[in-house]
Amino acid sequence: MSNLPSHASPAFTAQVPSSHSPVDDISLEPSSTASSSLNSRIGELRGDGANQTDTTEHTRGDVTPTVPACLLSPSFTPPATPGGTINQAKLLQQIQITNKPPKLLSCLPNVECIVRARIPTTNGAEMFLHLYHNDLDNKEHLAIVFGNSIRSRSLDAVRPGETEMDRMIRGAYTGTLHPGRVSSWYDNPTNAESASEGQRRSIPDAPASSSTIQAPLVRIHSECYTGETAWSARCDCGEQLDEAARLMSLPMGTLNEVASQQDLSVPSNAAGGVIIYLRQEGRGIGLGEKLKAYNLQDLGSDTVEANLLLRHPADARSYGLATAMLADLGLGVDSNPHGIRLLTNNPDKIRAVEGPNREVVVKERVPMVPLAWRTGGKMGIKSSEVEGYLRTKISKMGHMLQ
Repeated sequence: MSNLPSHASPAFTAQVPSSHSPVDDISLEPSSTASSSLNSRIGELRGDGANQTDTTEHTRGDVTPTVPACLLSPSFTPPATPGGTINQAKLLQQIQITNKPPKLLSCLPNVECIVRARIPTTNGAEMFLHLYHNDLDNKEHLAIVFGNSIRSRSLDAVRPGETEMDRMIRGAYTGTLHPGRVSSWYDNPTNAESASEGQRRSIPDAPASSSTIQAPLVRIHSECYTGETAWSARCDCGEQLDEAARLMSLPMGTLNEVASQQDLSVPSNAAGGVIIYLRQEGRGIGLGEKLKAYNLQDLGSDTVEANLLLRHPADARSYGLATAMLADLGLGVDSNPHGIRLLTNNPDKIRAVEGPNREVVVKERVPMVPLAWRTGGKMGIKSSEVEGYLRTKISKMGHMLQ
């Protein structure tokens, strides 16, 4: 060995095996402990019928029982044999599905309205679009405000070093912007010049009227790119957003006239309204995962089953941000004892929006009946997908569409 060149590998003596376990104990045959554990897990997922299937049959199907259980995903996500005999929707129906209500945060997040702008709408009404930042996520959530009596506290607050132009640019003004305006506090230049510094430190209160006694309409709406932008008939999200805006913006005379033709009544919008637009695409799972869920729906799953197959909750949304934004808009119990009227079909949303300490009070639930149901199919979305979507909402998520 001493005559070998320096780059040669050194010699090693044979090592004695550290394990004296019999070969059968570490075998990967179906009789191994890992295989038994795996078969037991598969039996739990498949129900009682799977217990009647022998071990050799498993090797032909969607799993390989000779592989340790720790290396395998559950057999239904995804099947190892595409187009096999496993019916994923039927498999999930055998598993007990418990839909938990939205989790309440222990305390509300901090929110701040960064900017507000006037938006003239296609139906002739105007609304103010508020953009919010928060300390819970890095998304820009929105508040669509109808009426002049609902204002953001964080937006109106005076910020150190800002000028009157700074305030007007970020939307912290009263009245209407116009060329030549110099004050964020007063629309009239004469009043602006004579106003004292103390008067400029607070936004004038909205004039008292019968409208302030009523509870404003509120809609908590989660982002839906497919339903609002891509004309999807898989859901009614776009229709609900349009209906909420219609109820909050159109004159009551117009609303009552249309409602009388359908033998319906409409809630008063004299106190204004707010649509809280949360960036919670796909019930909180994101657009990419939602599109995967759509493909699973085409394969036979409903909306709840598709989410579970993708390892997501049936509904991953939360509403703490909505509560904090409503409080910032002066609709919390500290400044709005009349509460709000919530446009929703989801009973879980009512308690979630009120917040952990009842920071907001929901005085009344205003149902959002699908337009096709209200008009006997003459208007609204007409598709088999949306009908299945609504059936699942009622049967598995407890929604009340009336």
